Amino acid sequence: MAIMNGIIAELQQEAKTTRRVLERLPDEHWDWKPHEKSMPLGKLAHHVATIPGFFSEAALADSFDVVNFKRVESANRAEVLQRHDQGLAAAVENLGRIDDDLAMGMWSFLREGKPMLTMPRVALIRGLLMNHWIHHRGVLSVYLRLLDVAVPPIYGPSADENPFAR
Repeated sequence: MAIMNGIIAELQQEAKTTRRVLERLPDEHWDWKPHEKSMPLGKLAHHVATIPGFFSEAALADSFDVVNFKRVESANRAEVLQRHDQGLAAAVENLGRIDDDLAMGMWSFLREGKPMLTMPRVALIRGLLMNHWIHHRGVLSVYLRLLDVAVPPIYGPSADENPFAR
């Protein structure tokens, strides 16, 4: 369990920051997007809120086939925050069930039964759960900036807030 203990601790720390970003979401701009190729704010926020729960559940199996993916969306900030909190709780529980041997076991991403990507389960958790999640949270913080919403501190002060200032 040593591998997952460190990841769970990091997940819980990052979740606090993610929640601060999600709490700033402006419901009145739910369909806004900065570019025609970009996701709308609400869709991106839902994605950020659900990544930990989704990928931690996928990690419990030996593979996930994309044809089984069911797209769901959140209608507003309150739903996104609820999904974030539920996903975090599920992720902590799911990751807590993965011992070191299982963490080092292979996991595959499939399309119609054909492997698209195979990697150690811990690489799925680090890359697709943690790094992918943090990346999209960063994109979401840019959306907030472009909408002139105060960006909370993430890894240090933001241009809007400095938790270290007196």
